[in-house]
Amino acid sequence: MQKTLLTLLALIVSFSAVAQKRAMTTDDYINMVNLRSSYLSPDGEFVIFGKSKVDWDENEYNTKYYYIPADSGDSYQYLGEEGGSDIKFSPDGKYISLKRRADKKSQIFLLPTQGGEAVQLTEHKSSVGSYEWGADSKTIYFESDVPKSSEEKKKYEAGYDHFFMDEPPHGQSEGEWNHLWKFDIDSKEETKLTHGELIIGSFTVSPDQKRLLYTAKFQNRRNLGNKSEIYLLQIGDSTVTQLTDNDAPEGSLTWLPDNKHFVYSAPDDEEWELRQDKLWKMNVDSKEYEMISGNYNGDMRGYYVSPNGKKIYFQGTEKTNTNLYSLNVDNGRVQRLSDVTGTFNVMDFDKKRETVLFSKEDIVTPADLYVADLGDLENPTRLTDLNPFVRDSLQLADYEVVSWESYDGLEIEGIKYTPAEVENDGSAPFLLHIHGGPAGVFTNSFSARYHVWAGLGYVQLAPNVRGSTAYGDEFLQGNMEDIGDGDYNDLMSGVDMMIENEEVDSDKMAVRGWSYGGILGGTVITKTDRFKAASLGAMVSDWSSEYGLGFNYDVRLWYIGGTPWNNPEDYRHRSPATHAADVTTPTLFLHGLNDRVDTPAQSQIFFTYLKDIGKVDTRYIKFKREGHGFREPRNQRTRDIEEIKWIQKYTLGLDWEAWERAEKKDKKSDEESEKDS
Repeated sequence: MQKTLLTLLALIVSFSAVAQKRAMTTDDYINMVNLRSSYLSPDGEFVIFGKSKVDWDENEYNTKYYYIPADSGDSYQYLGEEGGSDIKFSPDGKYISLKRRADKKSQIFLLPTQGGEAVQLTEHKSSVGSYEWGADSKTIYFESDVPKSSEEKKKYEAGYDHFFMDEPPHGQSEGEWNHLWKFDIDSKEETKLTHGELIIGSFTVSPDQKRLLYTAKFQNRRNLGNKSEIYLLQIGDSTVTQLTDNDAPEGSLTWLPDNKHFVYSAPDDEEWELRQDKLWKMNVDSKEYEMISGNYNGDMRGYYVSPNGKKIYFQGTEKTNTNLYSLNVDNGRVQRLSDVTGTFNVMDFDKKRETVLFSKEDIVTPADLYVADLGDLENPTRLTDLNPFVRDSLQLADYEVVSWESYDGLEIEGIKYTPAEVENDGSAPFLLHIHGGPAGVFTNSFSARYHVWAGLGYVQLAPNVRGSTAYGDEFLQGNMEDIGDGDYNDLMSGVDMMIENEEVDSDKMAVRGWSYGGILGGTVITKTDRFKAASLGAMVSDWSSEYGLGFNYDVRLWYIGGTPWNNPEDYRHRSPATHAADVTTPTLFLHGLNDRVDTPAQSQIFFTYLKDIGKVDTRYIKFKREGHGFREPRNQRTRDIEEIKWIQKYTLGLDWEAWERAEKKDKKSDEESEKDS
């Protein structure tokens, strides 16, 4: 009898907990604690991890770093209130380096691994950029812009700050030449390693510290962003050898232990347009190279070489999931090591490549930090629980990965979201999401936006249309010279599926997207009257004018084909603004005024067309100080609240009122979140 009563009591408590869960709000996700860059000590014994939180008073996000043993336990703040960035362990594990501001410049600081005060190491004349340790733990190599002379600086500060866009290193924006330097920790002596007029990208030093690889270009023209090559520098005598000569972009330079070979990422060197990166190996003496990543068809990121140089570990995304993989350098065999339905994000390895630090998340679980033995990934040690309130207090969306045939028979995959614990009778409003890119992808990772919309009652579909990454090169190239046609059909066939399955009300549908999502969304509303509301963020409406303004030359040259002067018909046809008179959907435009990717004039053009035509309601909200992605919490909140207001009004006829954000409540929530995490 007592056992029965206890069971009933447990059920009542469990039911009560579920019943008390509430819908997620915009403020909930802005107030979330976000995991940032995290680092594993070379011996694998402890972790330094970053987490950021909103500061409403300062209208910014602050990141602080914490120390925690790798076998779990209590964490404590590690770098004090001054913080830092770009943290690295010395190879011997005795020191930690980081960057801080000093005299208005970014400099390298050093502190003992076990703690203490960070002391300034470099006093370079200009800010230190990327840097890395030498294997001897006594040397640091770094990149830095060429500083202005005292006379140039004086004239610049007096107002002579114009620049000639046609003269390197300038391009779409003001540029600087930069160089590589060697810094001896004991003597604090700096040695300049490169010379001449260079724009250096990435670099890496050989294990024996005799040679250095770097990528560089000699001009910064807006439409030649990939025109950099790999160079080999002999540190002893400054001899430079060019190793590559092609149009393909190379990156992720990583030496192998023999000091003769290195690996790098690049698409095919001959037919490289719109191809996923592969992994290549090159002999620096003979310049012979080969592709070593075999037939792996996913999106590869982040490379870690084993101590013997026989294996390379990387994270790969295949369709909607991301996992850890190993690559056999000799035979190209790729093996999946983790089995996560979600996102396994590699943060760091120990020096022996026996222990891996990673974050793990999925659609209903925010990212947290874990550490595991490479041979026992199924039993990791959890190090953080940053957002327990999401699990304990919020009712999140149900989700399912679905697939359907597009009009031409191509299989399309996407993620469907439905309001939790609500019986779907086909009367729900519907929201179509379009990802950025075009070579973006919707993945099985936590994004609060979908849960907010589910809480408002919307069924949602996030399709990975042709042109998305992580589905292989052929799929990635699916909308070359076809943007706005095949990908549009993929969207509409997915909408048809939702209607045919009687999951949504076809009279209550809206569409939203950002960047390419806003561009394709603009095309959608010129081709169909199915949607009652549209929200288009950071979009392009006129490809001809954007050719001279934005930086997306690849979009224009690959997805449209040709140029505005030799292919004007396609440029007009694939520009949403050309067809503005066909729009019947009330449309909201959102754009950051500092956006250099898709320039804000593009939203202005489409908005003005719709306003002057006068057939539909339209609104354009401009956000000061924001670029292609928003950084300020209040701008983020305004953007999302106004989007919800717009879609609620025109899809459901609701005069929706935003959640009230109480400052004191937010501060209390921050304190509780800090305590929990």
